[in-house]
Amino acid sequence: MATATANRMRTEKDSIGSKEIPAGVYYGIQTARAVENYPISGMRAHPTLIRAFGMVKQAAAEANRDLGLVDEKRANAIIQAAQEVQEGRWNDQFVVDVFQAGAGVSFHMNSNEVIANRATEVNGGGLGEYSVHPNDHVNYGQSTNDVFPTGMRLATLLELEKLYPVLERLASACDAKAKEFWQVLKSGRTHMQDAVPMRLGQEFAAYAGAVRRAAQQLRQSSELLRELGLGGSAVGTGINTHPDYREKAVAHLARISGQKLTPVDDMRYAMQSNLAMAAVSSALRNLALEIIRISNDLRLLSSGPNTGFAEINLPALQPGSSIMPGKINPVMPELAAMVSFQVIGNDLAVAMAVQAGQLELNVMMPTMAYSVLQSITILTNMLRQFTERCVSGITVSEGRCSQYAQSTVSLATALNPYIGYAKAAEIAKESVKTGRSIIEIARDKKLLSEKEIAEILDPVRMTEPQRPLDAAQKREEIKAK
Repeated sequence: MATATANRMRTEKDSIGSKEIPAGVYYGIQTARAVENYPISGMRAHPTLIRAFGMVKQAAAEANRDLGLVDEKRANAIIQAAQEVQEGRWNDQFVVDVFQAGAGVSFHMNSNEVIANRATEVNGGGLGEYSVHPNDHVNYGQSTNDVFPTGMRLATLLELEKLYPVLERLASACDAKAKEFWQVLKSGRTHMQDAVPMRLGQEFAAYAGAVRRAAQQLRQSSELLRELGLGGSAVGTGINTHPDYREKAVAHLARISGQKLTPVDDMRYAMQSNLAMAAVSSALRNLALEIIRISNDLRLLSSGPNTGFAEINLPALQPGSSIMPGKINPVMPELAAMVSFQVIGNDLAVAMAVQAGQLELNVMMPTMAYSVLQSITILTNMLRQFTERCVSGITVSEGRCSQYAQSTVSLATALNPYIGYAKAAEIAKESVKTGRSIIEIARDKKLLSEKEIAEILDPVRMTEPQRPLDAAQKREEIKAK
């Protein structure tokens, strides 16, 4: 029980003692203690984690009501309060720092207290009276040790649903540029040196393929999240739970969340191991690595305008310098890289947390939840901007691309089947030394006819597999000379 004080405070008791807390808050004494104990980052729980916990608490209340373990009046009030939590009505009452006590006990109790106080209010009581109790009713048959990993996995699945369509839009934007730029020839580059000609569209088609494969890997990894240990209670044995509670609670949670969820075949595994979170975090890291690579390419290809590659033009979004007039920077690729660096750092934090599990519980789950959910959110927001404000607006400098396609030293590669590698290398070296093109040198040496030069050294022809034009016969003729 709690009593309101004249200065708008109320007094609550727990197993440690009594404490005054603001009279109008929906959280209780355990949350208040956590706020005092963990003034670490000033950051609070991700809204999707709060939403997921609301779903878990609703599912548990429905299962307990079905089984007659919590009376209908209390259970219905808990369900209403939990639904309001899902709607975000009480997000400001989730006040525990993201860096907190191990296993997420403080956040879990914050959830129980908010729902209990709101349910008490729904049933006509006052805040702090707890006619619907945080532990005895809201948390009936549950433990932080099975609720937090369930909520964390569900929140990750829900947040990923926002990322998938953004990834597809990025891949589609790259596909569109591949079609738009398919006829634009340019020099390929390997080791940051001249390589054989290719189509600019081929580069963008490859970007689309990389993004879709990263998305596919992420989807595959996320399947592990669908196995839930809800009902495992304290150590995965199901102590203090009804034999039918587990199946009912997970079925209700699947319906409430709209996600395909199943009870795990071994509740001890689900409590001991966070392999699922590690797999998803790793897939997010791999996606980030691809985004960094693509963003670096776009920065290189658009470098200039007068002293760089200048093959493509990125949309001009804002002035790029406080001192150099007219300078425009590749801000979206820069943003993409920095966000991706953060995702990679988050993955390391998750990896360290996952390996830190001991015996029947991994207590490092709060940092896993924070890191993975932040990674998904910032990737989603960044990739939306990156697609709309960068990739979709890219244009090409066809003249610069054509110049590089015609002047790349690696045009000599096409001569290999006809004059051999050694003689082709001599022509390449002469081109580098004199600045003359491969075509000019091949013409002067009279190793090939004009028709053969036009066909063999045609950059367009080099962008696809081609059968050599009587190469063996031609080499014999050249040897005879």
